[in-house]
Amino acid sequence: MANPNKRLDLNVEGNFYVDATCINCDTCRQLAPRSFEEMGVFSVVRHQPDNEAQTHQAYQAVLACPTGSIGTVHRDTSSMQRAKASFPIHIEDSVYYCGFNSEKSFGANSFAIRHPRGNWLVDSPRYLKHVIDMFERWGGLSKIFLTHEDDVADAEKYARHFGATRIIHAGDVEAVPDAEWVVDGTDTVDLDDGFQAIPVPGHTPGSMALRYNTKFLFTGDHLWWNPQAHGLEAPQQRVWRAKVLTASIEKLRGYQFEWVLAGHGSRVRLPADEMGKQLGLLLDRRASMASSLSR
Repeated sequence: MANPNKRLDLNVEGNFYVDATCINCDTCRQLAPRSFEEMGVFSVVRHQPDNEAQTHQAYQAVLACPTGSIGTVHRDTSSMQRAKASFPIHIEDSVYYCGFNSEKSFGANSFAIRHPRGNWLVDSPRYLKHVIDMFERWGGLSKIFLTHEDDVADAEKYARHFGATRIIHAGDVEAVPDAEWVVDGTDTVDLDDGFQAIPVPGHTPGSMALRYNTKFLFTGDHLWWNPQAHGLEAPQQRVWRAKVLTASIEKLRGYQFEWVLAGHGSRVRLPADEMGKQLGLLLDRRASMASSLSR
């Protein structure tokens, strides 16, 4: 629960606010971009919702915030319940955003794939009854794909509850030493019909992307969309090996996909050929930056 005594002065006056426990993970800015903005090391309310849609998004942000840092002066219980019922948020086809981001993964996004041969979880939200009940209604949970060591969160609890198989790369297996399926090497692995694990080391030794139905690419912290710059981005800091990461971005140019669904950063859908162009532009920017740093 947010603490009104810790309300940040950067918030505009009004019902919604962010307190000083915010870790600036970007969750609220993704869900309610009209209301929340980044200011220094915090996300804050820069515009109070002024219609029903914006209010709904703001309440979604309240629920998804991993640290409970978003509060209201006067809480509308019915609006909160509608926001809770909206999770998981449908993205396209059988793919959903789980919500309820976990502080254990610094607020990383997690996703669910509804599938007739068994449902998938990509990275982990908080272990909550609402998410458990969702998978129960869907018929259970078969696989948990972990993009890298940082976003494991409560995967072990979900695996134990549903008897699900956790998939992680050997380079990051210390985060899940008892994982049921460990991918090794740099070759792409067919996990199931329509599911491919693509090792993309760089951010961590064992970073992987999951490609689903040649359309969706779940990228963890390897790749995301920057809506302000209108382009793809990749990490510059907290990187295991920058040159390896760049090679992994280049590797993705050999795969067709339309969606980038990131652990941190915004998601985006582009035509496959445009996605390839955006990868090329990202590589150009990284090459230019590396060149300037070497001078």
